[in-house]
Amino acid sequence: MPMPHRTQMQLIKRRLVGKEGTERIRELRAILGELPDYRNGPYADIRKWVNEQIDASRVRAKVVHRDSISVRREGAAQVAFVGPPNVGKSSLLQALSEIQIKTGDYAFTTLRPVPALTRIGGVLVQLVEIPGLIEGSGEDRGGGRALLGVLRNADAIVYCQDASAPLRDIEVVRAEVAAAGIDKPAILAATKVDEVAAGRLEQLRSEVPDLDVVAVSILDDDSLDALREGIWRLTGLIRVWLRHNGEIDPRPLAMGSGATVAEVADRVHHELAASLVGARIWGPSARFDGQRVGGAHVVGDGDTVEVLS
Repeated sequence: MPMPHRTQMQLIKRRLVGKEGTERIRELRAILGELPDYRNGPYADIRKWVNEQIDASRVRAKVVHRDSISVRREGAAQVAFVGPPNVGKSSLLQALSEIQIKTGDYAFTTLRPVPALTRIGGVLVQLVEIPGLIEGSGEDRGGGRALLGVLRNADAIVYCQDASAPLRDIEVVRAEVAAAGIDKPAILAATKVDEVAAGRLEQLRSEVPDLDVVAVSILDDDSLDALREGIWRLTGLIRVWLRHNGEIDPRPLAMGSGATVAEVADRVHHELAASLVGARIWGPSARFDGQRVGGAHVVGDGDTVEVLS
């Protein structure tokens, strides 16, 4: 004779305490195998409850837990710095943004995503350092699921690789990102290039043919500027300066590639767009300085626009 069904239910719930994910599913299946196969009555209700719990646990196991770590977006775009531990991501972020970050010559100095703002050609861009990803991040090793959730919300990726180190670690990181279904515009920042022998960069470029490789050292301002431009290209944005009464605004607008004069005017103010009759253009998209164009004219990166209304 089976034990009273209320007692059985209490024992089942006790066995499930503290169990989540695949462990909970495994325990529920074991319980199901031990229950009498009654089609009606209280034990049939228990079997139904256990099956429902298995289905619910499967759904929970597939959920990517994105809410445990979040980064509030700022600036025109968000670009994530991703790589294995101890490749210089924190030092690089600090050099680009002047934020003060704890750094050290050991792995996992950074334990949570670190956001920072930098200006690239006058436009604020948010950089986010993702703590070092390791093999098994997709199965939540090292808290990897939450970190991948932050990465999923970024607009682009800068993979960071110590220029002198073998490629296996960054290949593991890229495999984890791909396995998570994350596909973003990306470049590879080869860090600490001041410490490598001549010819190493050419070798690195041949080993990673699918990514643009930007050589960078925190001791070299020119290389940091080259990385800033590489980051800007990843965003897919363009910079447009506004001119009014002969004066040019000190900060540009960040617009999507393919933006028109009408969209620039609308960004400034809806009423300005409504009264738009054209614009004068200086820069890459103009055939000559001060060219008169209509609202459908497509502006280019670096253009100066004087809206006419």
